[in-house]
Amino acid sequence: MRPSTTRLLNILVPVKRAVDYAVKIRVNPQQTGVDLNVKHSMNPFDEIAIEEAVRIRERLPKGSEPVTITALTIGPPKSVETLRTALAMGADAAFHIELPETAPAPEPLGVAKAVQAIIEKQLNSVDMVILGKQSIDDDLGQTGQMLAGLLDWGQATYASKVDLDLEQKNAVITREIDGGLEQVCVKFPLIVTTDLRLNEPRYASLPNIMKAKKKAVTKLTPADLGVSFKPQMEVIKVTEPPKRVGGTKVESVDELVEKLKAAGFTAVS
Repeated sequence: MRPSTTRLLNILVPVKRAVDYAVKIRVNPQQTGVDLNVKHSMNPFDEIAIEEAVRIRERLPKGSEPVTITALTIGPPKSVETLRTALAMGADAAFHIELPETAPAPEPLGVAKAVQAIIEKQLNSVDMVILGKQSIDDDLGQTGQMLAGLLDWGQATYASKVDLDLEQKNAVITREIDGGLEQVCVKFPLIVTTDLRLNEPRYASLPNIMKAKKKAVTKLTPADLGVSFKPQMEVIKVTEPPKRVGGTKVESVDELVEKLKAAGFTAVS
């Protein structure tokens, strides 16, 4: 798939509805997962992805052809709220692959195959896919890499800075690694996953929120795309970690040694 000739740049941003970052997570009574009857919002790393797509459009010279930003989500009917947020932040169009309310959460490979199908069957051309490096609910961090493999596109993960050269049709990505920072140059089309320090997402203004409510959202089913979200993994049981026991202050080294011995610790020669 080659870059579009009718637009300067076409960007697809997959976003996920997740438990809000401020909610205290609790295991459900059945111990099959976490309690989902709580506040949900857009995955924070996906907010960064939407913000970066909008900033790319804003950085282009005046008079340039507009950038098309398309948001995509997979989930139950309530997930459309996440798309409305993306539209209010600056996305132009949205796709919703709707799943039943009781359906299990899609796994990374299923999500990657669905995004691949959207690109190949629904969109004329995509130059760039920007998505969060991970979701804060499962922290798997695999979707972007799997999508790049399926499409045979270049990828730049954990991006902390994105610079585009539209004449050369490539991007210079600064990414965070254990040893510091690394720069990679990737040709279009490409996959970028966002790190926390890439940007600070804006708050959607009230006028944009109202406009987003009127924008059309294209609804699809897995059957429309020929994909399946049947889980490949089975969760046997989910439990909370053991509660931490409070510490104890001691008055001397001798008292510390005695308490360590009582707890079963022995000296190592």
